[in-house]
Amino acid sequence: MACGIIPDDEAALEQAIGDLVAGSPTVDVVLLSGGTSKGEGDINATVVHRMGERREGSAGVVVHGVALKPGKPVLLAVVAGTPVVVLPGFPTSAIFTFYEFVAPLLRRLSGVAAPPRGLVEAAVPLRITSAPGRTEYNLVDLVEGRDGLAAYPIGAGSGSVTAFGRADGFIRIPAATEYLEEGAAVTVHLLHAGVRPADLAAVGSHCVGFDYLLGLLADRGYRVKMVPVGSMGGITAVGRGEADVAGIHLMDEETGEYNTPFLPPGVQFLPGYRRRQGIVFRLEDGELAGAGDEALRDLLRAGSRRMVNRNPGSGTRVIIDRLLGGARPAGYLHQARTHHAVAAAIEQGRADWGVTLDTVAATAGLEFRFLQDEQFDFAVPEARWDRPAVAALRGLLDEPVVVEELRALGFLRHATG
Repeated sequence: MACGIIPDDEAALEQAIGDLVAGSPTVDVVLLSGGTSKGEGDINATVVHRMGERREGSAGVVVHGVALKPGKPVLLAVVAGTPVVVLPGFPTSAIFTFYEFVAPLLRRLSGVAAPPRGLVEAAVPLRITSAPGRTEYNLVDLVEGRDGLAAYPIGAGSGSVTAFGRADGFIRIPAATEYLEEGAAVTVHLLHAGVRPADLAAVGSHCVGFDYLLGLLADRGYRVKMVPVGSMGGITAVGRGEADVAGIHLMDEETGEYNTPFLPPGVQFLPGYRRRQGIVFRLEDGELAGAGDEALRDLLRAGSRRMVNRNPGSGTRVIIDRLLGGARPAGYLHQARTHHAVAAAIEQGRADWGVTLDTVAATAGLEFRFLQDEQFDFAVPEARWDRPAVAALRGLLDEPVVVEELRALGFLRHATG
């Protein structure tokens, strides 16, 4: 039965749990969500601890905290003979702890065998570091490579709901494993039946303009997947045949030329568009807003404000490292995978500044200081150049309506002659 939401009131919560474990009829299991850490406001854990000590027939709290990531603060107890589970409040943590602890309990109580699970074998295309001493779940995207499936880690936090919406499955890294090497074989637990590779797998740098193009392809019936791993990650993916297209924006520092010097053999160049990168921060930061360009850069290098970085291998990371000139301000290790994530971190006060696109800054209401124009282009394996979805993308880039819409979004299409 669903008992709804209980107010943050210890007496009301204790009454509700007491009615469930001692009422008529009693329930088989009580599940609560959130309030399972040890902070002042986490009353679910407090009440269950107290009831487990006072109620007759209680084994009390059996476990409070497990070696699992995400999902460490889960609480398992028995109150008046009834199992009581307090799941973590973050969605990803709650789902994985339910999978690990609650689902097996429910199957055992009901006598129902576990259903056959969709499992596929894949290889991880990049090194994945794990939390030592803790079993770790990693959500992954699957893309089709020359030698089979590749499982790209999504890298979402325990509070990410959208990660589940886009993930194909997850991998389980044992507690004794400190990392998975690039190319390691893994078993992927599929999140839903019938997972098949997308019609167009885009692996590489994230861009709002590319999001727009992929959205148009989806509207025309193509299944598209975007895996943001940065420009260098995209170059590697197309070189290995793991992607249909990679968005890239890498500048050769010796020549100033964008993207073409980095293409590996067997990969073709598809011209994209120009965009504007710059420093962004909150409007209310008067000191940054009042500083001239050189003074602003000095302030950021001094490290008195927390930054949000980009992932290694991204073109934006190259711009950031050039801007910092070897400085490592607070937040340097906080790496966002997308431009939207940079803006969100600053909007929410988790960081004071970062580098992103002018269009993203305008949408988020952030101050933008121009750093440089750059070219965002596409790399396509020669063997996939004429795939229907790739051909459709190439066609989109030449449609006058699309070119004008890109311009309206702040992206100037290259001449293709």
